[in-house]
Amino acid sequence: MKATDTAAVRVETHGKVPNGSADLAAAKVSSLLLVAAEPVLSARVTLAVAADPAVERPAIAQATVDMNGRIVRAQAAGRTVRAAIEQMAARLRARLGQAARNWAALRGTMPVERPGEWRHESIPARRAPYFPRPGDQREVIRRASYAAGPETPAEAVAELDLLDYDFHLFTERSTGQDSVIYRVRGGYRLAMAHPGPGRLDPLPDAVTVSPLPAPRITVREAAGRLEATGRPFTFFVDAGTGRGSILYHRYDGHHGLLVPPDLVSLRPGT
Repeated sequence: MKATDTAAVRVETHGKVPNGSADLAAAKVSSLLLVAAEPVLSARVTLAVAADPAVERPAIAQATVDMNGRIVRAQAAGRTVRAAIEQMAARLRARLGQAARNWAALRGTMPVERPGEWRHESIPARRAPYFPRPGDQREVIRRASYAAGPETPAEAVAELDLLDYDFHLFTERSTGQDSVIYRVRGGYRLAMAHPGPGRLDPLPDAVTVSPLPAPRITVREAAGRLEATGRPFTFFVDAGTGRGSILYHRYDGHHGLLVPPDLVSLRPGT
């Protein structure tokens, strides 16, 4: 497969998505993938409309592209599905350009820190509110982290930006610690399952480190913390597996459980 080869764009819809929206989203994404820097193995777009009329921006458009094993993701919310698609396409265009400039760095070396590179062009996405699903109807939906192997904090930040996420679970390369990198005002924050005096790989200037260890609790207890704090996610050490995990609010109102890739086949603990 050549770098210009593209896979068909698969579109999924949820809720009252207007007719023609799927074709529009597929055409937008397909046109962007024609100039992708790497072969496109798969491309998926999800369009959803929240049923709750109180949601300010009920339409959500999300694109996930597998470029030769590297995931590039973009999402947006809007008052209409068309508006969400247009914003998602603009963000995907930026992500693909970002990936092209930093492809070599993401394969195992430090990201470039010159002005105008990834650290200065991170585009924070406006996040949609999650669907207010009643607590007794929520499910825990498990998936693996996109980080297939250990990463430096700088690589984790670069991947966070490419994925268009607010947080990213990974194994910190120099310490072997399950860790999370997440966005804060003015930069990024690194939290580790068991922070200690061990040597960390060099940190980009925009990254600060939390000195606090992650709490060792069950998934059910993590859900309680998630609801009590009102924060978008909770980083914790799963009492059942002993591994760093993230419980977060999904757009559909369910809880997502992000785990290291080697644990994804296990059932969520309680």
